[in-house]
Amino acid sequence: MNTSPRRQPPVPGPDQPVRFPAVTRFRLPNGLAVWFVERGQLPFVSVALHVPAGSAIDPINLPGVAAFTADMLDEGAAGRSAIEIQETLGRLGTTLDIEAGSDAVLLSFSVLPQHARDACALVADVVMRPALTAGDFERVRTLRSNRVRQLRNSPAAVADQAFVQAVFGTHPYGHQPWGLTQAIERMRLEDVVRVHQTAYHPASCALIVVGSLAAAEVADMAESAFGAWESGSDPISDAGRGLTPSSTASRLLLVDRPGAAQTELRIGHASVGRRTPDYHALVLLNAMLGGQFVSRINLNLREQKAYTYGAHTAFDFRRAAGAFVLQTSVQTDATTDAIRESLSEIAAIGSERPPTANEIEFGRATLARGYARNFETTGQIARALAQLATHDLPDDTFDRFVPGVNAVQANELRTAARRHLRPDELIVVAVGDRAAIEAGLPTLGLGAPVVTTVEV
Repeated sequence: MNTSPRRQPPVPGPDQPVRFPAVTRFRLPNGLAVWFVERGQLPFVSVALHVPAGSAIDPINLPGVAAFTADMLDEGAAGRSAIEIQETLGRLGTTLDIEAGSDAVLLSFSVLPQHARDACALVADVVMRPALTAGDFERVRTLRSNRVRQLRNSPAAVADQAFVQAVFGTHPYGHQPWGLTQAIERMRLEDVVRVHQTAYHPASCALIVVGSLAAAEVADMAESAFGAWESGSDPISDAGRGLTPSSTASRLLLVDRPGAAQTELRIGHASVGRRTPDYHALVLLNAMLGGQFVSRINLNLREQKAYTYGAHTAFDFRRAAGAFVLQTSVQTDATTDAIRESLSEIAAIGSERPPTANEIEFGRATLARGYARNFETTGQIARALAQLATHDLPDDTFDRFVPGVNAVQANELRTAARRHLRPDELIVVAVGDRAAIEAGLPTLGLGAPVVTTVEV
């Protein structure tokens, strides 16, 4: 018997195709879209209601009002108090998650199939008939104000806000979904009521159901729960999503945190939305630049220079526009060098050091061979469908991901890097000890740092 150790690792087999399950679609008479995926392997159902009412609809003078409205939904509805809603959800063996993002609000729950109908009816009450009382409004306002104030002590939160504000300016993407303290304090109940009346209407929403139900059961459940939902008289327009983001005139912003042992960094610029034809090339390019542990930027800043515990980059794809951003926290005394190395790596991948064949092969493997894990559960499939709804993507989007990444060629990566990574437009946000870091920043060639404060 041969007991010698294997001299060569086993050769990986070919990538297996990902087949996203078929989606059954129909609409209720009131216009509500219903998307259903039957998954009968386990007795479980995941439901998500997609409402295109994220912070992108916030008026310029009320940043955060869309998220505030979402927060109010389960504070009482259809004669039930907030406590009674939670008790009912508990008896049904589920919880209701309400998430407010930049482009959408998502209400989701997972439940045993025998309780799906009752849970769906409860969520319909929350969406269609929220109480929106003055007492609940003041209590939620106090909670939200306190949470946002706490973020002032978080360098990461301050850096994130400073970055999106610098990149997107007065566009609704220029603030975090939770809003700003001063705006929350001047909001009134009628502002929340107005958002609910204009943004929450069935013709713009999608009810997503994934699990062990039959299509006829889903249709009956949807009609029973949401059939009485009427459209608002003046729905919020989608036109604002197409606004061109504005950007700051300064490329180097410094937020002072006296005595900070680390500097929180954000480096990036405005970029493209999710529907860009270059999507697969950008995802692969980002994997090599800063999207995985063995990426160029992480190996440089962490492994070679020991400036940080970790650094990563991302293309933050949104519906109308996005941003390319590098995020890291570095030792205070390494701030200037870390920025210089980051700028150099971003510039080099589109010029003198384009992706190598080995980097491309490893990036493809990283993205493709674990991709199927994104669709293992009913909840994951429901959230994937919510992505399709948010970005208005075709049903075969996930089927095309692995072939799309594998088809990207080296010349396409170079073209994508030159087109979408613009070194001369990179904005640097540094949140750290001004006294310790300011003197070195002018050597970066970005001009004198602009010391600023950030409203959170």
